[in-house]
Amino acid sequence: MPDLHIPASAGSHQSAYLALPAVGDGPFPGVVVLQDAFGVGENIKDHADRLASAGYVAVAPAIYTARGGGPRCVAATLKAMNSGEGPVFDDIEAAREWLAGREDCTGKVGVIGFCQGGTFALLSAARHDYAAAAPNYGMVPEDTADLAGICPVVASFGGRDSMLRGHPERLEAALTGSGVDHDVKTYPEAGHSFFERFPANGLLVRFAGAGFHRPSAEDAWGRILRFFETHLKDAA
Repeated sequence: MPDLHIPASAGSHQSAYLALPAVGDGPFPGVVVLQDAFGVGENIKDHADRLASAGYVAVAPAIYTARGGGPRCVAATLKAMNSGEGPVFDDIEAAREWLAGREDCTGKVGVIGFCQGGTFALLSAARHDYAAAAPNYGMVPEDTADLAGICPVVASFGGRDSMLRGHPERLEAALTGSGVDHDVKTYPEAGHSFFERFPANGLLVRFAGAGFHRPSAEDAWGRILRFFETHLKDAA
């Protein structure tokens, strides 16, 4: 499906990619798909398409576009990821509200994110009305009180991801301590961005252990889809 424009915060708009189920009678649950640092490229669109094929209305907001794009917008987004504050969270919430309000959506919405999108997915799920969250190799805040009230979480990390050492354990402890239904798994043979297919000479691939790892990605997708089935479909 072609790209479109959807509402962002403060009366602005953001580009987005929308993927719809090809079969079945709606309405369907929805999923907000949050981009990695490279934006809404083919990897993110493929993820949205995969969710649509599993029976979800999936929208991937291009969050850099809500404020005009360019280096300053990218820098502001990265700052928001690190600080946990900023208008990007309002833009993501606007995408959730737009999705939940569609006639072909049941109003029950999950969120999934990759890399920086994993961080935004985790924090957004603690602040807004999501039924389930799937953060993938996203940062976990040191103060896990920021996750109070979060919805059920299925999270995936790479054991070779040196950037996120200790993050899976911190998330597991926080969710267990608060009694939140969760599935947190670390894949020993995977590194950062193990869901993503990058060119063989791409920057990420040159870092040890980074890039696509099919066995881990496929296992993680199975866990995510089963978890979403429980919390977005069966619970409807």
